Amino acid sequence: MADVQLLSAPGHAGHVELILSGRLDTASSDHVKQKLDAALQGVSPDFPVVLNIGELDYISSSGLRIVLGLAKRFRALRVTEANDEVYHVFEITGFTKIVNITRALRRLSIEGCEEIGRGGVGIVYRVDDETIVKVFREGTTQSDVQREVDMAKKAFVLGMPTAISFDMVRVGSQYGLVYELLRADTMSACIRRHPDQIDAFSRHYADMMRHMHTLEVPPDSTIPSAKAVAVKAVEFTARYLEAQDIDIMLHIVDSIPEANRLLHCDLQTKNIMMQGDEPMLIDMGEVGYGHPMIDLGFCYSSMVKLVGDSMQIIGLTSEMASQVWHKMSEFYFEGQPADLVAHRLQQIQTVAVVRNFSWLSLSESFPESLIAQVRSLATERLRNQKEHLYDVCRTFHDWTL
Repeated sequence: MADVQLLSAPGHAGHVELILSGRLDTASSDHVKQKLDAALQGVSPDFPVVLNIGELDYISSSGLRIVLGLAKRFRALRVTEANDEVYHVFEITGFTKIVNITRALRRLSIEGCEEIGRGGVGIVYRVDDETIVKVFREGTTQSDVQREVDMAKKAFVLGMPTAISFDMVRVGSQYGLVYELLRADTMSACIRRHPDQIDAFSRHYADMMRHMHTLEVPPDSTIPSAKAVAVKAVEFTARYLEAQDIDIMLHIVDSIPEANRLLHCDLQTKNIMMQGDEPMLIDMGEVGYGHPMIDLGFCYSSMVKLVGDSMQIIGLTSEMASQVWHKMSEFYFEGQPADLVAHRLQQIQTVAVVRNFSWLSLSESFPESLIAQVRSLATERLRNQKEHLYDVCRTFHDWTL
């Protein structure tokens, strides 16, 4: 008997995802169609719909007609996780030419693998000498992972030094992205091994960031506005913070000048892989366009004002992470007058306040103890600093590109 489960509703994410399981034959087709119609009631024909059939053991012609009906009703329908037998049915009936359907993902074990990085949306492991895998948090959908792949490709084409994943996999119940990086390690790990070379690594860091901030995102690109994403992230944190805190952060974001530069939006040293002397980025889920002060502010938040365990999240002690940031910023603004650099750093620190809290939007499964820690900082970093923050916001317009 086949059944339908709603995994992701329209109001929760940028798509609807349903899981179809069991045997979809003549006996169960009416039941399945009723449940699908109920779950998709009111959903727009242009809204992305994902039908996950990873638990579907069998599909008959009556089941194929249901899928065809969904494809006609929803222009952005995707059918995912088909096992070999079910995919074969779609293939021999010609459905693979008219429906966007993908096979089940390869399964990968991380048992015994070294953890080399941990962040808000996942953990990175070394699989062997040539490959690493980023394993996403529970609750991350295949569409979320595919978005990161797509953003990485778009950023790479524009000139961002990005590692491109060659395989999406399943790691237990979670999704993962596999990258081929020969003898590569995170910049954090390289700095830990060679603390005497902090200047050299900070130079790489600054050069990469400065280069990226010269890249312009064309108007017809699907890369999102970093400001628009930041607004949504701040609004998400309204479930944790006071209304006055949200108003302050929204004011800061609104004050940031419009720009079209390519931004990473989470450019801390754990997200940079060093392959020899070549830095490459692996965490592309937040790529956007906008003013460089967003990238620099978010970076300052992670490297200097991090909430949480610095060694676990950044891969460096808080003291060393702060040292790297200050070295990097010196190189980034190299050649500019000292008073102007001091002013720019004050602007960056103001934008960083937003990231201090908005990163909570990256997941709905952060521990309550961490959320409580963030809440406790709101008075110190937002309410008590409101007038100063607003004064700095009034100067944002002088940072022209």
